[in-house]
Amino acid sequence: MGAIPTLHTERLVLRPPVMADYPAYAAFMASDRSRLMGGPHVRWAAWGMFTSDVAMWELYGHGALMIESRANGDCVGQVGINHGPMFPEKELGWMLYAGSEGQGFATEAGGALKDWALETLNLSTLVSYFDPENYKSMAVSARLGGVRDDNAVPQDEGDVVYRYFSE
Repeated sequence: MGAIPTLHTERLVLRPPVMADYPAYAAFMASDRSRLMGGPHVRWAAWGMFTSDVAMWELYGHGALMIESRANGDCVGQVGINHGPMFPEKELGWMLYAGSEGQGFATEAGGALKDWALETLNLSTLVSYFDPENYKSMAVSARLGGVRDDNAVPQDEGDVVYRYFSE
């Protein structure tokens, strides 16, 4: 399917995952911070999700990228285009590690990957699925131009779905 891209924004580098990223990813997934993403998850489930994020690049031509701060090189989270049997449509999703919220990283990373996906994958639409209590991420989605779509098929029962359209 081609190489996994690296995307650059003003403050971030969105880069392919590497093994050194897994411990922080697994710690996030094991924490209460992952509860709005079906967690907390045991280590083997986190490993399955991490490897799925990488495998999607080969299977679908999209997947997850790690969010790295250009200021200090720290990995602050992940952004991805998800699909496969667990997702009714291609989904834009993100997560930030503790201490990285409130700085606009999710909006900056999500916007860059959304634009990349709509253009490169030639999509007319893309969605984000949210736990109904995930107000902060829904606000990010709205900043990215997402509009609530109550007619969309949810990933999980009760999900709130936001839709993005190509311009």
